[in-house]
Amino acid sequence: MTRNIKTKILIPLVTVLFGTSSCVDLLDQPLENQIVADGTDYTQSENMVLMLYGSYAELNSLQWETFPIISVRGDDVNAAGDQFPLTETDLFRYDRNFWMYNSTWLNLYTDLLYWHGAMEEIQKYQDAGANATLAQQYIAEIKVMRAFELFQLARLWGNILIPNSSQPSALYNVEVSSFEDVLQHIVSQMDEAIPSLPTVHPNQRSDVRGGITAYTALAVKAMANLELKNYQAVADATGQIISSNLFALEQDYYNLFKIPGKLNRENILELQYSDFGTPTGTNTRYLWDFFGPASWTPAVAGAGGGWGFWEPSMKYVKFLLSRGEKTRVQTSILFTPDAITELRNDPDFQNLPSWVSHITPDGDVFNNHPRYKMLSGKFYLPSTQLTPGRFTYGENKNFAVIRYAEILLMHAEALVSGANSTVLSAEQAVNQVRSRAGLAQASSVNLDVVLDEKYAEFGTEWGIRFYDLVRHGKTSELNYEGRSFQQAQHRFLPYPLEQLDIIPQLRNASNGG
Repeated sequence: MTRNIKTKILIPLVTVLFGTSSCVDLLDQPLENQIVADGTDYTQSENMVLMLYGSYAELNSLQWETFPIISVRGDDVNAAGDQFPLTETDLFRYDRNFWMYNSTWLNLYTDLLYWHGAMEEIQKYQDAGANATLAQQYIAEIKVMRAFELFQLARLWGNILIPNSSQPSALYNVEVSSFEDVLQHIVSQMDEAIPSLPTVHPNQRSDVRGGITAYTALAVKAMANLELKNYQAVADATGQIISSNLFALEQDYYNLFKIPGKLNRENILELQYSDFGTPTGTNTRYLWDFFGPASWTPAVAGAGGGWGFWEPSMKYVKFLLSRGEKTRVQTSILFTPDAITELRNDPDFQNLPSWVSHITPDGDVFNNHPRYKMLSGKFYLPSTQLTPGRFTYGENKNFAVIRYAEILLMHAEALVSGANSTVLSAEQAVNQVRSRAGLAQASSVNLDVVLDEKYAEFGTEWGIRFYDLVRHGKTSELNYEGRSFQQAQHRFLPYPLEQLDIIPQLRNASNGG
């Protein structure tokens, strides 16, 4: 499952295709290496798995700008750094010319077309005699990847195009689907995929360790139904995951997001990277520099830093401290001395506990920097966990995408919203998560309790907080530090200008952005 696996899969020219209006004619041209694919001997069934490996490599190649566009708009995180339009996006002032909007669109659609190409190739192998059960499992795994990224596109832009083949030109013949229709499509795709997928924990797979299973598909199905407010369907899907007894919360919350947390029992989907335990040579990594400190004194001399572009909001930090949180604060927040001073200047927080420090439990020292006052600890790898000889920030760290904690709290959210379950009560689900955080048990649970717990648990992760508030109409929480959120105007981003120039259907569609 490494990015450097070479396959004969079709590679769409999407970056060129969608990146400039002068290249519209390319829509009528075949994919770049269609000739290579046409020359493939599909009777060599052993090569079919290369389509799957390539698809995982595409999933793991998430570009750095995609995550902040998905995640920046909640009251849990601020856009730090020098990307002014990203800061403006966090303030709900959108610029359809912003390069990161267009790049995120391209990144996600490139993946979708790639995966359609992979599924088409696998079907050719099956038609030529490859094991049908295995072929359909591979296709099902890719359907889950595709569904997850369609889900992100829909949450960002609302009404979008659903590709139905690997050919970019086919997008001209695809109507814009409504937000709700996209989510229903995802649900139906997961229903198709689940019977073909292994019913094991991802870390129990022997062929593709950490790969997609039926429970990953159930999680994506639950997420789509949550946005649709089909709460019973959410309870049913999350209930199947819970009752499998394959997943559990990792009690070491701090290390869950670090090297010891790789392929943890809590993780349902994670992007995987590796330096293969060697001091030099080949590695695969996410660009963790985006999250890293622009000024620090690492415990391991020479360990590299980053850009300092991802800052937990002071509102979020005060929320955690006011609840008596310690585990989550020490995991989620990397303080600088300036942040601690600012906190102490607030009469409600002048007596901070001694463990609130700009020095992490692993001895890394986070210094003041004009770009930010804090950073997110969920994207931090202690310098002491770097493979000896490696110095790039975050190298060898995986990226958690869907965690069992989210399954538990989605289950609770569904129940307090009217669903029924015999698997677990809302109180039991919430209290499992609270117990791991070292908090007292909640005696009763309602929607506000669940959303608060999700806020505490998932701050700075995948935009979960923003989408929760929007879904339940609690957007007044987003109006802090001068922000003014208007649901009709700000729920969805505007289509990127480059896409409006070349995709006629978008010019006639409305997404509220």
